[in-house]
Amino acid sequence: MTDQPRTVLFGFHAISTRLKIAPASIDLVLFDASRRDARMKGLLARAAEAGVKVVETEALQLDRLARTDRHQGVVARVQALKAQHSLDDLLDGVQARGDKPLVLVLDGVTDPHNLGACLRVADGAGAHAVLAPRDHAVGLNATVAKVASGAAESVPYLMVTNLARTLGELKERDIVCVGTSDQAEGSLYQLPAGELAGPVAWVLGAEGHGLRQLTAKTCDRLVSIPMRGAVESLNVSVAAGVCLYESLRQRGG
Repeated sequence: MTDQPRTVLFGFHAISTRLKIAPASIDLVLFDASRRDARMKGLLARAAEAGVKVVETEALQLDRLARTDRHQGVVARVQALKAQHSLDDLLDGVQARGDKPLVLVLDGVTDPHNLGACLRVADGAGAHAVLAPRDHAVGLNATVAKVASGAAESVPYLMVTNLARTLGELKERDIVCVGTSDQAEGSLYQLPAGELAGPVAWVLGAEGHGLRQLTAKTCDRLVSIPMRGAVESLNVSVAAGVCLYESLRQRGG
């Protein structure tokens, strides 16, 4: 039997969330010996309560492990978590509880900072999953986890082989697939009242390129986000926030 792959997490939010949901997957927490503030003491106390070994080290060593100096003085060696759900299992569970699925689909987002921000928005809005194609998309890594502030641990991120086919499977479950496009005739605020309160998959493309042609054709409808200023488009994570929180608003908050 082979060991689970090892990786690293860094930053307070990412490590705190892993301590909450899967402390046994943390092999070691390393922290900057020069940090003795209350925030660090609190994190180390939670690690100790969970039985996780903590080790003092220098900032330069943390820089090497995290491959960045933006680790906030704490890095964890962790075991990669196994995927807990297939998409079918996840949606079966959501619908069995009587919930209305809310899914974010990202087509071609390759920047880890954008993915991390999208996961954070998805968590905040109560989305059940974030989907992306296996090709031309960024996977989960330490940068994603840091930017996501814990949401990389709490929101299932599922990478699928064929995005258009997956959208078709969502539609078979009566989940309306709504894509965003600058070329759409109407905005998301012009859809029939309450339409976004039902089961919805929001489908967003990467900045600049937008949705691929096949992805756009597979959506049930396309909508735009109104732009009233000088800039032509929003960052994909900001657009995700606009769309997901409109669904949340229509669901009653």
